[in-house]
Amino acid sequence: MPRDELCWMPATELASLIRRRKVSPVEVLDAILARIDALNPRLNAYVLVTAESARKEARAAERALTRRGVRLGPLHGVPFSVKDLVVTKGARTTFGTPLYRDNVPTEDAPIVTRLRAAGGIMLGKTNTPAFGWIGATHNLLFGVTRNPWHLDRTPGGSSGGASAAVAAGLGPLAVGTDGGGSIRIPASCAGIVGFKASFGRIPLHPASAAWSLSHAGPMTRTVADAALMLNACAGPDERDPNSLPADRADYTKALKGDLQGLRVAYTDDLGFAEVVDPEVAAVCARAARAFRELGARVEEVKPRWPAPTDAWSQIFHGGIATLLAPSLDRRDQIDAGLLRIVDETLKNPPTRYVQAWFDRLAWWQYPRALFAKYDLLLTPTIARPPFAVGLDHPTEIAGRPVSMWAWMPFTYPFNLTGQPAASVPAGFTKDGLPVGLQVVGRRFQDLSVLRACAAFERARPWATYHPPIAR
Repeated sequence: MPRDELCWMPATELASLIRRRKVSPVEVLDAILARIDALNPRLNAYVLVTAESARKEARAAERALTRRGVRLGPLHGVPFSVKDLVVTKGARTTFGTPLYRDNVPTEDAPIVTRLRAAGGIMLGKTNTPAFGWIGATHNLLFGVTRNPWHLDRTPGGSSGGASAAVAAGLGPLAVGTDGGGSIRIPASCAGIVGFKASFGRIPLHPASAAWSLSHAGPMTRTVADAALMLNACAGPDERDPNSLPADRADYTKALKGDLQGLRVAYTDDLGFAEVVDPEVAAVCARAARAFRELGARVEEVKPRWPAPTDAWSQIFHGGIATLLAPSLDRRDQIDAGLLRIVDETLKNPPTRYVQAWFDRLAWWQYPRALFAKYDLLLTPTIARPPFAVGLDHPTEIAGRPVSMWAWMPFTYPFNLTGQPAASVPAGFTKDGLPVGLQVVGRRFQDLSVLRACAAFERARPWATYHPPIAR
């Protein structure tokens, strides 16, 4: 089988072919490692490639196929990557900062443990901004990661190394994390699927700086692959007291349902979006109409919610500032923009952080009321197309000056609520830049979100679109 074909094959198909001994785990791994060698110097998606250990695991996976009665995991022989914020036993984890340049963890995070237990083979670590502090991907240690659709644009962040890798065919499965949109934003920027499951659905350990906001989850090219990862990774872990009980769902089997009669709300203005790029709004409005064609009852709504920006930013920045406070004697090793936030946050009285929690709990009443009427909410994932590499955040949208977080008003609110939310490819701008549609579900209704995304994918398939660098 041609190497390029293996690199673009969904994990669901790879796993099936490997189990039937139509392709070997070594053949798959070699194809992807060759592609990483060819493309990663231009993309900088991977900051560590664990080729030696991956080849050892692939050879072991191949030998297992010849043994009688051996029980194979659902990801047997399938490669995956891990964001450099997620700890990996024996593999350097820097959190995107020189402060941890030599850090080698002694344990795997739960999501990594479970992917390995399912038979997956770790390819390496993908780039991230320091501690995931922005929605772009660059840092003082490894530099800039580039978008495979347009090399002078960001692949988003903070899981931008993961999104660039998946979009360019450098591995079918990637582990991302999301404390304010960091799975969904880069999925939108790179034209892939990113799924933030319900808070606690996939356990986290050790706790991140944004522990009450953060999720780990799948970044893939198809919805079925995201469901496959969730099957392997969901379920409680005693190290994470916020992890949810097992719901015994088979997420892959649930993808076949239709959307008949589903109540769906669509908005490109939650009430506090400063401005949305007209092209992004048009692409997402067309995508929302497709849900009507699939049998859902779609209504355009104007929620007029107040902005929860201060509550989210105080909680998010408060955690990072607390984490970094002991390292302020090494200021030259902390990104300038992050350092400003840390300095400002540490001046706040403790009651401001506590007030942010009160505000967060009060703000839940707004989405609670909407989801009493609707099953799903559709929005643009972000308010503009991917911006230039090297910027911490864009300063304008459609020529209009905007504030720091104005370009991502649709993602971080659902970190405050913990609801399941996905970004799926909705189309492209006239310049060929991807646009994502966000699909948000009721609390704990992960199945509904995945089923809706799968139905949309069947109606508007995207996996055959490959970025220019990949052609």
